[in-house]
Amino acid sequence: MTGSVYIGLDLGTSSLKGVALDGLGGVVASEREGYPTARPAAGRAEQDPADWMAAARAVLLRLAAVVPPGSWRGVGLSGMIPTLVTLDGSGEPTGAAITWEDSRAHTEAEEIVRRAGQEETYALTGQPLDGRYLLPMAAWLANHDPGRMARTTVVLGAKDYLFFKLTGHVLTDPSTATGYGCYALADSGWAAPVTAVAGVSAATGRPGRPGLPPVVRSADTRSLLPAVAEELGLRRGLDVTVGAADSVLAAEALGAVTPGDVTYVWGTSTVIMGASSTLTLDPERRCLITPLAVTGWGVEMDLVATGAAVAWLSRLLGFGESGQAEVVEAAAAAGDGTVPLALPFVGGGEQGALWDPDVRGTFLGLDLAHGPGDVARAMLDGIVLESRRCLARLSDLGLPHGEVRVAWRGAHPWLCQRLADASGRPVVVGDPDATSSAAGAARLAALGSAPALPPAEGGRRFSPDPSRTQDWDRRMREHDEALSRLRPFYRARPPRRDQ
Repeated sequence: MTGSVYIGLDLGTSSLKGVALDGLGGVVASEREGYPTARPAAGRAEQDPADWMAAARAVLLRLAAVVPPGSWRGVGLSGMIPTLVTLDGSGEPTGAAITWEDSRAHTEAEEIVRRAGQEETYALTGQPLDGRYLLPMAAWLANHDPGRMARTTVVLGAKDYLFFKLTGHVLTDPSTATGYGCYALADSGWAAPVTAVAGVSAATGRPGRPGLPPVVRSADTRSLLPAVAEELGLRRGLDVTVGAADSVLAAEALGAVTPGDVTYVWGTSTVIMGASSTLTLDPERRCLITPLAVTGWGVEMDLVATGAAVAWLSRLLGFGESGQAEVVEAAAAAGDGTVPLALPFVGGGEQGALWDPDVRGTFLGLDLAHGPGDVARAMLDGIVLESRRCLARLSDLGLPHGEVRVAWRGAHPWLCQRLADASGRPVVVGDPDATSSAAGAARLAALGSAPALPPAEGGRRFSPDPSRTQDWDRRMREHDEALSRLRPFYRARPPRRDQ
């Protein structure tokens, strides 16, 4: 380990991850601390910001026990987007955080888009706005919990809240700002036509009309609060970097920032993001456009439930809460012959390249001969096919046909090979700690250091097998036909009780 150490923190959906990188870019320590998600009603997903801070303290203390804090030169931040935090005038949360898994605000999103204009909103923000963005969430609170919004003076994302608690500054970065649903990409500021119809202020807020944080560069820093430094035994004046969205910093860690490179981050959901040198909008409005941390743009699609779907299936099949590896092993051991077909949309709708809030998880062709492995293989193949759809969309937009670089702690060779075969792209899997969003945050914290941190070492490579192309083409056709036939049924379902 060299003398200088950089810390990265990633506030994820189920846990906060921390990584320490030395001056050569090597991982010298990693820690994580989990927290629960409350689901008080159908379509709801909430977390307590106090749990995030408890996790951050635990991770920082454990890292400090392994890596002397005197060697720390900076802390970088990453976080899930979009997750809503509302603060009062004293900086305290006015209620539970509403996470990106929450789907209650679709009606509000439709109203915002109707009033601001669908094409106009996308042209400004590069976001196909739906109920999972912060602005519709805030509008839902104004409609359904006006007392909470009457106490709220500022709206923040999850990572922005962590930065505020560590430094005392209310700021966001361009990539996190896209999750608000009102960041004007070309102008690098808040889009007034969108904020105006959503009832928030692009300037300083007040109770009942909350404001939005100033947008600064991802690499900007502020000093750690003295009280926090004293509590955790850290150096006074330690730089904390504003940071960026988890997808953007995973790309940084993977080195997937050359046009055509693809970042593939499998977590609770899965991020699929192609790198572009130019601001490229999708004429069909299926892709999210995200500023990268340093330079360039990400053309992004997010599958709502991938790791979450496998975890759900693990519980259903009796493997337990931590049985995701067993699900993949069971799928790998099953034969191809009579596997049923699965539409993997158990997260309550899909974004990805579909953008359909109505679709639901569905298994077709089940019979008494099928066992757990067959069901597991069907689900995983459905996820692979939706990943293929996203990768094909990047090609349709003219991005070069680059390799897929994977950040995935539980990456299984069998599944990586299927992703390569289905997409026709090489798949490269690196060390999960070195290629994580937390590692990307640490690299951002080291930006400008001399010498700069070298890129993470390459990982195992899976090349597509051309003999499997026709088989995956057939599977894709069957998948799409099933989806087409079932869409009228999904849309005829009665509204959920939360709508």
